[in-house]
Amino acid sequence: MGIPFITAYNIISAIFRGMGDSKSPMYFIAIACAANIGLDYLFLGAWKMGAAGAALGTTLSQTISVVISLAVILRKNTGLSLKHSDFRPDRMMMGQILKIGFPVAVQDGCIQIAFLLITVIANHRGLDDAAAVGIVEKIISALFIVPSSMLATVSALSAQNIGAGKHKRASQTLRYATILTTAYGIVITILMELAVQPVMQLFTPDAAVVALGCQYMRGYIIDTIFAGIHFSFSGYFAAYGRSYIGFLHNMAAIVLLRVPGSYLASRMFPETLFPMGLAAPAGSLLSVVICLGAFFWMKRRGTIECA
Repeated sequence: MGIPFITAYNIISAIFRGMGDSKSPMYFIAIACAANIGLDYLFLGAWKMGAAGAALGTTLSQTISVVISLAVILRKNTGLSLKHSDFRPDRMMMGQILKIGFPVAVQDGCIQIAFLLITVIANHRGLDDAAAVGIVEKIISALFIVPSSMLATVSALSAQNIGAGKHKRASQTLRYATILTTAYGIVITILMELAVQPVMQLFTPDAAVVALGCQYMRGYIIDTIFAGIHFSFSGYFAAYGRSYIGFLHNMAAIVLLRVPGSYLASRMFPETLFPMGLAAPAGSLLSVVICLGAFFWMKRRGTIECA
């Protein structure tokens, strides 16, 4: 039931970011989070509704964020209006949206499938390995907020500059995004390499799971250096209407390195998770190489202008 509201929120947030306003979507989701926490206390605590109450609280909080964001669009001086005719399908507009959005959607779907396959591989190694991989994946998802957000950031800023005919500023956006994410990745990698054990101990007291999690994290955390680079390039390519490049490099990384690398490492090194953790940065490194190749190919053809 919450899927339509998640979709609506993402669309409205993209509209605000396209207008150069990235703060409003943050406020909308902050309101939704606060509402979700309050509703969880009500449904789970006071009314004892269990898992159904948790699901209902999430769905209602998503609905609240969409209602508020629509109200802001209608009341705020955004230059946007919402009429009944706006909800009629426009074949040309839908085609343009699908041309850019479909590869991104398939790409994200394939990434989630890859995570599931890696989880399956870990589960076959035993309970401790599965628990360690599960904990590390949760930590990584939090640490990846900065690199993953660069896709939307670079896409919005580059598209604004490309639309204004300022291609060099679009390439500058890409340059500084890659510098920021690479610096972030290096810092996070160093910190996690030094502090991985106490971080793992926050999630479990089991010494075996902690030890295996430290092994997996020490390999996996390197991915924060490379992931931000290919996320930035994917946003840049999407701004030029070439989101299929992001799809291609992610598929190549998943099919050639991430999943088979995890499987082979799991079979060849049954006593440690460190090599299995290296499969993720290896896949991202391949993505970076493909992105650089695509970038210089577009530059050679005169598709882009660089600062």
